[in-house]
Amino acid sequence: MKQEKMTKFIKSEDADKKWYLVDAKDQVLGRLASQIAKIIRGKNKPTFTPNMDTGDFVVVINADKVKLTGKRPEMKQYIHHSGYPGGQKIRSVREVKQSKPEFLVENAVKGMLPKNRLGRKLIKKLKVYTGESHPHSAQKPEPISFTE
Repeated sequence: MKQEKMTKFIKSEDADKKWYLVDAKDQVLGRLASQIAKIIRGKNKPTFTPNMDTGDFVVVINADKVKLTGKRPEMKQYIHHSGYPGGQKIRSVREVKQSKPEFLVENAVKGMLPKNRLGRKLIKKLKVYTGESHPHSAQKPEPISFTE
């Protein structure tokens, strides 16, 4: 009788979780976010399972120095509504970058993850900081750079 090959599904606990350090200085926001989302999701590993959390942790530093191309700094807007009449708030990228620059990277990566309970679990593996320092040195994150 012929032996059939079965697809191996790895459990979330069995996946080895690594920590990566990404420097966002002079990186284009969308391209950076897509690479980070790929690592958080685990698509860069041969053990990728679509319905499991097999990805790694990512620490992003220098989020305030991320670049936007074209007319994005003037044209792009972030819209939020409180749910009450007249509760719509519109903020430009420049306003967001001045007040909370981590939000730019977090929001871009969040938009590239699944919109379900797995996506809500995965976004917690992203740690974004404005300066050079971060509190995750005990995890020994290995630096990773994305070249085009």
